[in-house]
Amino acid sequence: MAIHIALAKGRIHKVVMKYLKESGYDFPTYTEESRKLIFEDASGSLKVTLVKSPDVAVYVERGAADIGIVGEDVLIEDNAGAKVYEVLDIGIGRCNMAVAGVKGKTVDMSKRITVGTKYPRIARRYFEQNHHSVDIIKLNGSVELAPLVGLSDVIVDIVETGNTLRANGLEVLEYFMDFSARMICNPVSFKLKYQEISTLIEVIKQNEIK
Repeated sequence: MAIHIALAKGRIHKVVMKYLKESGYDFPTYTEESRKLIFEDASGSLKVTLVKSPDVAVYVERGAADIGIVGEDVLIEDNAGAKVYEVLDIGIGRCNMAVAGVKGKTVDMSKRITVGTKYPRIARRYFEQNHHSVDIIKLNGSVELAPLVGLSDVIVDIVETGNTLRANGLEVLEYFMDFSARMICNPVSFKLKYQEISTLIEVIKQNEIK
């Protein structure tokens, strides 16, 4: 039976599609520049749909796709409670979630602080687990600005190289969680297409996507 996979558009889908093609899957109409969203392997064994990251788990949970590949941060922040199986750490896009603030400025964590972030669920869980009292401000972009203009005391954001923080006069105060892309699976598909899905998992493991 054919497998339908939902891939998070962007870095993840580009890396995975490159890997699949190198592993023998042939997608005649696929290019990185294509505006198409659905691609089928010439053999009919695999269909790929490109969707926005927060929608990957929705497609898989609802059975519109058998499996999906998306960042773990998205699964925690946007899809908590989704009824899917997490079956494999793909290893793509490893990065860290961190608390950051203005370089050289002391933040008194014993007092109630304001946190700017794109990840309110993750941020609140971290501070509550560490018994800090916080106000969370949900931001959609350029979170680095928040402590610079007095909107927040600190930010919580994904850090890969730290270059953006340094360029804006910020520094990491604490790393507290690391992430990578994960493969998730629809529970029914996992039973009905177990052999096909298991084969794909083994191929990915052997090729060690990074």
